[in-house]
Amino acid sequence: MAARVFLSRSVHLLSKGKRSHLGRIAAYKYSTAAALEEPIKPTVNVDHTKLFINGQFVDSASGKTFPTLDPRTGEVIAHIAEGDAEDINRAVAAARKAFDEGPWPRMTAYERSKILLRLADLIEKHNDQIATLETWDTGKPYAQAAKIEVPMVVRLLRYYAGWADKIHGMTIPADGPYHVQTLHEPIGVAGQIIPWNFPLLMFSWKIGPALACGNTIVLKMAEQTPLSALYVANLLQEAGLPEGVLNIISGFGATAGASLCSHMDVDKLAFTGSTETGKTILELAAKSNLKPVTLELGGKSPFIVCEDADIDTAVEQAHFALFFNQGQCCCAGSRTYVHEKVYDEFLEKAKARTLKRVVGDLFKSGTEQGSQTDSKQFDKIMKYIRSGVDSGATLETGGEQFGKKGYYINPTVFSYVKDDMQIAQDEIFGPVQSILKFKDLYEVVRRANSSRYGLAAGVFSQNIDTANTLARALRVGTVWINCFDTFDATIPFGGYKMSGQGRKGRIRSQELLASEGSCDNIEESNMVINIILLSNFYK
Repeated sequence: MAARVFLSRSVHLLSKGKRSHLGRIAAYKYSTAAALEEPIKPTVNVDHTKLFINGQFVDSASGKTFPTLDPRTGEVIAHIAEGDAEDINRAVAAARKAFDEGPWPRMTAYERSKILLRLADLIEKHNDQIATLETWDTGKPYAQAAKIEVPMVVRLLRYYAGWADKIHGMTIPADGPYHVQTLHEPIGVAGQIIPWNFPLLMFSWKIGPALACGNTIVLKMAEQTPLSALYVANLLQEAGLPEGVLNIISGFGATAGASLCSHMDVDKLAFTGSTETGKTILELAAKSNLKPVTLELGGKSPFIVCEDADIDTAVEQAHFALFFNQGQCCCAGSRTYVHEKVYDEFLEKAKARTLKRVVGDLFKSGTEQGSQTDSKQFDKIMKYIRSGVDSGATLETGGEQFGKKGYYINPTVFSYVKDDMQIAQDEIFGPVQSILKFKDLYEVVRRANSSRYGLAAGVFSQNIDTANTLARALRVGTVWINCFDTFDATIPFGGYKMSGQGRKGRIRSQELLASEGSCDNIEESNMVINIILLSNFYK
């Protein structure tokens, strides 16, 4: 039996009159509201480029470094220490000693809570510096990092700090003269690997619950985006975190990542990233000490616009669902299914909204879309765009590089996309919107569920029966109704099928889901699904 959490947006769930259809006018030439100028120089120094092991910044054992690049230009920002197997061994040894002999798992939960709260306060104090590094390294707009992501990091750490002294077991009646009780205890050394699209946000999502429960950690950053986590490492001692509790390694997956996953002294793994890498991590974990693994992987999320939807709102939310963070979101609404009765109207308005999207320098006020994170991702997206054209989809707008430098791509819209096209099946992870047509609910449920992924979905309807039917029928981890990308520290997150296994976040009022390093509390036969509804009650 599957346990599902539904988050939905309550609008006037009443049917409205039909809207007139607008003629579809294909626009093959892209225009933008902002011209790309010379890159704005960030006002922050890169002072932390070494590995963080046992409370100290240290060089890699090999002495090697690798460059992290400015995605606006491809130029080097800084050279970062390149960790490998020997450095993972050093970090795991430090984490093991901190767990077996150190104060962290033995101090009161309240003391751990206070340290996490101090760390959250320090990150909040350094918001602008951290957001600048995150922007510079990833290619996302500064306003997004400074006003959304870093504050969310602070919120997450404070949330998990509050859980530290609220994790407890049960007393259980048993046959015979026995007293039975359960105890929740930290699992030990947690190995954690974070992606490059939301580096610091994933950093907090990983370390928060693991530290709250009393675990120690070895965390490997994505090699593309190491700067923000290394900056936060500099704040750990000031927050009062004991040496060896959190160790941070920069390096590559084939060396540092593989060593962490194979290490016999790591007790649990948590990974966010691609499905293919997730398979490799499971294999390495199984071949070593059979350590448990939590995976949050790829997605190809359907965004379903019903015939009674508020079209203007649906267009704006579908635009946000796909293009946010340059389309580099695991839960991006990358299959936009629109009812045939409103398809033409939706398409025309979606195209018009895309043409207004502001692409520009990451640090320029008003920029909505920055650059892709690196050349590899840029090339991958352009390949998918060519595939869409070759397979017969209509390129309505975009489809080419924006500017002459860096990894910018014009926001792209395809219409008349078919389910068997590569752009409708694969996770593009870029600013490419595919708009498909459907006739009825049964058809769209079948098509939406035919994907190998099952991370999230969006539903836009003003009919409560329609919304409820789709929410229960879609085989995904989160269903957003009349909203999209609504996240909160209190909401668990994860997927079905090849979108991963396990959940991150709170599950029940008296349990902390320990997918990031403590102990799993959910029966293996259960799945957790979010249904999130936007409610006018709270407006």
